[in-house]
Amino acid sequence: MCGIVGFTGRQQAAPVLLAGLSKLEYRGYDSAGLAVRDGESLAEVVKATGKLRNLAEKINNGDDLPGTCGIGHTRWATHGEPSQKNAHPHVGGNATGSGSGPVESDVVGVHNGIIENYEELKAKLIGNGYTFYSTTDTEVAIKLVDYYYKKYKIGPIDAINRMMVRVRGSYALALMFKDYPGEIYAARKDSPMVIGVTDGETFLASDVPAILKYTRDIYYIDNLQSVRLLPGEAHFFDLNGDEVEMESTHITWDAAAAEKGGYEHFMIKEIHEQPAVVRDTIASVIKDGRIDLSAAGLTPDVLASVSAVHIAACGSAWHAGMVGKYVIEDLAEVPVTVDLASEFRYKKILLDKNALFIVISQSGETADTLAALRAAKAHGIRTLGVVNVVGSTIAREADSVLYTLAGPEIAVATTKAYSTQLAAMYAFALALAASKEKLEDSDYNYYIEELQALPDKISRVLENKERIQWFAAKYANAHDVFFLGRGLDYAISLEGSLKMKEISYIHSEAYAAGELKHGTISLVEKGILVIGVLTQEELLEKTISNMEECRARGAYLMGVTSDGNYSVEDSVNFTIYVPKADEHFAGSLAVVPLQLLGYYTSVAKGLDVDKPRNLAKSVTVE
Repeated sequence: MCGIVGFTGRQQAAPVLLAGLSKLEYRGYDSAGLAVRDGESLAEVVKATGKLRNLAEKINNGDDLPGTCGIGHTRWATHGEPSQKNAHPHVGGNATGSGSGPVESDVVGVHNGIIENYEELKAKLIGNGYTFYSTTDTEVAIKLVDYYYKKYKIGPIDAINRMMVRVRGSYALALMFKDYPGEIYAARKDSPMVIGVTDGETFLASDVPAILKYTRDIYYIDNLQSVRLLPGEAHFFDLNGDEVEMESTHITWDAAAAEKGGYEHFMIKEIHEQPAVVRDTIASVIKDGRIDLSAAGLTPDVLASVSAVHIAACGSAWHAGMVGKYVIEDLAEVPVTVDLASEFRYKKILLDKNALFIVISQSGETADTLAALRAAKAHGIRTLGVVNVVGSTIAREADSVLYTLAGPEIAVATTKAYSTQLAAMYAFALALAASKEKLEDSDYNYYIEELQALPDKISRVLENKERIQWFAAKYANAHDVFFLGRGLDYAISLEGSLKMKEISYIHSEAYAAGELKHGTISLVEKGILVIGVLTQEELLEKTISNMEECRARGAYLMGVTSDGNYSVEDSVNFTIYVPKADEHFAGSLAVVPLQLLGYYTSVAKGLDVDKPRNLAKSVTVE
């Protein structure tokens, strides 16, 4: 949510900032702004509501805003409505930051996150003579830094550290101080922030794609850490103000991986990248024909001692966890619980000391998932992070890390990251089953072969996308869609339903098929679309029977099933076949037509596929 960029160096800052913000548009935003300094002159602030192009037009794509040091921001409204006065950057003192122009202020800054005690802090600042022009929590944070900076006559790092001790919540802050031209100061708690340093230039961003054009060696700011940025330099400080040494992380994917590459949208590009990234993720954990998770700290002895598995995640990652539950329990015979991270963190935590706690997150920064991880660690439970971003907060804080190799995912609606999470859960289930001696060698080898065959089978699903595109255009005006399935098919239905609702804005729900008669069937009426996921052979007839009940009430039925289940055609109106695969892994194939269905429905409605309304790629606040 929101995007931050910063630059100090030799070239003009504004075009660099605009280019960086354009790489962060996928995070979701409703306004944008820049603050740029030209030498020792005052910071020039420019803001605009709506799309980034509105800001770019105000400053002739940056050419009309001179200066080699600046910060930029795209805002996703939390406290305060979307408006120019609430857009970032915000300013300290009693200068007005509601519009555009030079600002007579000691501090100018931008912020991602939420300051939970901002009302209390605002009252304190008003009591000390401060006035406010916006309704944001960000202005409070900037003015609090300004207050400490002036009252105690201390440097920027000490003022920022005092602010960090005083505020509650999550944040990433980037600030410029009038007395320190050419310098940017930053700090973070829970919200991500990365730094890139090259010869004579320094870059700051809330995510890697914004600065990958300039460097692949990235520094991740630690929690409750601040940083001083000068041209070609970055100095990191702990909460005591002591300078600390930081190691950089080398990003292996290049800037081209974050471009559309000829596709109309990032989402369809990422759907087509699934065979390659699933293959890479599987190959990364197979050595000599066996699953080897020792690089993730999960040796056979460690896995053999696991008494239970607990999974916490949000959104699509939670759906991947649901798939993992079915596969782990069936193959390894170890009990698994799956919690929404946003619920887990607030309930009484009852965990077996020999359990393994798994958190799943594409970004490695999801606020609720990170909080769940920390809660589990506080109870002394071994933790595993399944994440896509190397060096992310979850990757650094979990006891063990299993990386998915999806590369950069730009579209808000996840596709390839979800598919690699499934692959990671399959691999973990097989490793755990082997450590528990639950599989004969012949069965184990069979599952490895089936796992390695998935990428080619996903490619075959993609070859039939035109048929799904035709069907999506036919039902683009639907008002309600229901997804049904049992067992693993139910878990896949959850993801299919989410893909439909989040990018097409069609009301969609997924149900365990057996629950249909417990209330849901009262919503079924003539013309409604009901989609059944039908890959589990023992459960297929029961699910079809439930779908027939919907057809009897006027519903139009679509089925997604495996090759060979040709009897499905006799019971539904429209059938999509996916290649036959072992039923534990069939969800990786069945989900692809559902991703395509959501995508093509959104395209048919003329919607913004990659940046759906009100959504952000990485949810770094509660």
